[in-house]
Amino acid sequence: MHKADSDDKTMTARARRLARRSGVFRMRDAVAAGVHPEVVRRLWKSGELRRTGRGLYELDGYDVTEHHSLVEAAGLVPRGVVCLLSALMLHDLTTQFPHGVWMAIGQKARTPKPNGVVLHVVRFSGPALTEGVESHAIEGTAVRVFSVAKTVADSFKFRNKIGLDVALEALHEGWRARRFAMDELRRCAKVCRVANVIRPYVEGMF
Repeated sequence: MHKADSDDKTMTARARRLARRSGVFRMRDAVAAGVHPEVVRRLWKSGELRRTGRGLYELDGYDVTEHHSLVEAAGLVPRGVVCLLSALMLHDLTTQFPHGVWMAIGQKARTPKPNGVVLHVVRFSGPALTEGVESHAIEGTAVRVFSVAKTVADSFKFRNKIGLDVALEALHEGWRARRFAMDELRRCAKVCRVANVIRPYVEGMF
């Protein structure tokens, strides 16, 4: 067997493993794993891989979940954090079904191109972008999502964007289901600078 053929088979196997492990992956992820772009393109042209957006690939027939759009968004914005309505939906704290994915990015971060995924970008800064960040495994991919308490606090901060009724629903449902500790919510509310906004609603629950 020629070395070129051996290398080609090795890269093809790597590409398949990457696709199975990551669900959705970027071309740059494949290159970082030692796979030549042409190998990925060949697997795509043969129908083994499906292109879900510019530079995004997944196995054809991959078993997707209701949160597949979060996986795609995480592939597009790996340093972003799923927030607001999308985080509320993932945490099962809202009856709203968001059109697109709500994603938090830094104030100076480059605005991501949608690339087939509808994105609602919200800019955060300082502790507001780092507090309460969790990693959720969705379809084998690590997706960064704000915690329940941080998402509730964010919902009050951005109540003019998503509605006060949505924020109140998240607060009451989250507390009823014991999804957060009150000290945790107070800390997140302080980070988001909405402690005074949330306080009367919290007091009204007791």
